Amino acid sequence: MLNLPASPKQHLIVFTRYPEPGKTKTRLIPVLGTVGAANLQREMTEHTIFQVQELQKAVAISVEVRFAGGDSQLMQDWLGLDLVYQSQGGGDLGLRMARSLFDAFQSGAEKVIIIGTDCPGVNAQILATAFEKLDAFDLILGPALDGGYYLIGLRQPIPQLFVNIEWGTAQVFQKTVDIAQKLNLSYADLLPLADVDRPEDLPIWEQTLAEEMERSL
Repeated sequence: MLNLPASPKQHLIVFTRYPEPGKTKTRLIPVLGTVGAANLQREMTEHTIFQVQELQKAVAISVEVRFAGGDSQLMQDWLGLDLVYQSQGGGDLGLRMARSLFDAFQSGAEKVIIIGTDCPGVNAQILATAFEKLDAFDLILGPALDGGYYLIGLRQPIPQLFVNIEWGTAQVFQKTVDIAQKLNLSYADLLPLADVDRPEDLPIWEQTLAEEMERSL
């Protein structure tokens, strides 16, 4: 059994990558360099974790960070001892997400949400709304403007949602909805948000930083 936290019935999984230069945000390396791209990965993950911790002040959830690259010790040194860390393991993104969902439901969770760290618009309010919607729907999706999704929420493991999908393409969201319809799942969408993956997306992150700076003044 995995050493997951004593389960509130609502469980949030954050997928991220240890910010090692040259191994992360590779599509941004031509503009930012290897260190700059890794720093962006670091900052965006910290931004997401901050929003998750804001949510934890208001809602009973357990949180787990599923990481690629690095190891548990490096993750703890980076993001602290208050979080549970687990390697994503092998396989494509779909297999890794399906595995993390299965583990969470096995450990007693009743609602599980997965988010990444590429979408600076994800905040505590959106996450709270997603958990609420899982009272009424089998599947919650947060559509990304590039055709993927930034959030998926389920009430039980449904591995079919994660197979035969070309991850990283503009068809990921639509293909997932098509599978859900074939399975007769009820589903709801959240606000569409922008990912920061490519050089032309960088102003989205700069805007997020500017808004945070304003709020802290």
